[in-house]
Amino acid sequence: VLMCRGKATQDFKGPDCRFVNFKKGEAVYVYYKLIGKSTELWAGSVGSDFGYFPKDLLEINHNYSNEELELPTDVSLICY
Repeated sequence: VLMCRGKATQDFKGPDCRFVNFKKGEAVYVYYKLIGKSTELWAGSVGSDFGYFPKDLLEINHNYSNEELELPTDVSLICY
């Protein structure tokens, strides 16, 4: 479920393939707000790329849904 859209406040290059890269000013669409051990990360898309990013790098400018559903999350995927 698309939760919100925001604008990147600075450039971000993730450490591996689990993360989505973006440039300052790009639109970022948020699908998941992580909880538990990774509360600083959200998951979303920039263009056709999808991945995690630090939530503090996004300025929210539109909310699509206020509904939240808590699901277990594992960000330990291995990149090849």
